[in-house]
Amino acid sequence: MVFLQMPLKKPAAPRNPKKHTGSPSFRLPALDPDFLLGDSMRGVRFMLEYAKAEEALRLAGIRSTIVVFGSARTRLGSRRYEAAREFGRIASNRGGALDGKGTAHDNVIATGGGPGIMEAANRGASEAGALSIGFNIRLPQEQYPNPYSTPELTFQFHYFAMRKMHLAMRANGLVVFPGGFGTMDELFEMLTLRQTGKVGALPVVLFDRAYWTSVVNFDVLVAEGMIEKADLKMFSFAESAEQIWTQLIDGGLPIAKKAKR
Repeated sequence: MVFLQMPLKKPAAPRNPKKHTGSPSFRLPALDPDFLLGDSMRGVRFMLEYAKAEEALRLAGIRSTIVVFGSARTRLGSRRYEAAREFGRIASNRGGALDGKGTAHDNVIATGGGPGIMEAANRGASEAGALSIGFNIRLPQEQYPNPYSTPELTFQFHYFAMRKMHLAMRANGLVVFPGGFGTMDELFEMLTLRQTGKVGALPVVLFDRAYWTSVVNFDVLVAEGMIEKADLKMFSFAESAEQIWTQLIDGGLPIAKKAKR
């Protein structure tokens, strides 16, 4: 039996190739914003928010941080603003953030990156000549990067959960100035992590005892059996920048041998 081999014909080119190349399905997935911002890619976006900041922090040699929370509404020149600013200078000078290029930086000031207390702490670090971090979050108001966090360490997040993770995972200590819902959220998140053993026994210092004991009745939580009396030892109070530093040291803040106490 003889088979005749017929010549292969090239497929005809589409009359209008732009219909195909212009279709959303033709875009490379990594270059397709509609696809990347769709519901099915939420997990990927979450991973990207972790990976981008993590890579930058590692490249900068950020080994540990001191996290500073507080109200974005705190005004320049107020007692609280100036105390946060002074603390940023003290911590940066004494904690290891000023270690030279090529070495790890410890106890680097990290904030939510916005105005108010966050600006003050970043500003103090900047005035000391140290790196500092701003973990910004996209919000409809009160959130824009202050000019004092290190530009290469100024990040923007969409997901609160991933921002909180970055704030917590390198923290050697936590300093919380008076604030509103956001500050309360961050404070109690960290206290919960401590209480449940998800993070180590990092020192937590609350600035302005009168404020905190008036807005949160910690003793009632104990009396009602909601927390143990020993849980109150997870935090202490301070009334000045110098006292904040002393409380952190007394609470076990690790500092390099060459850093000043």
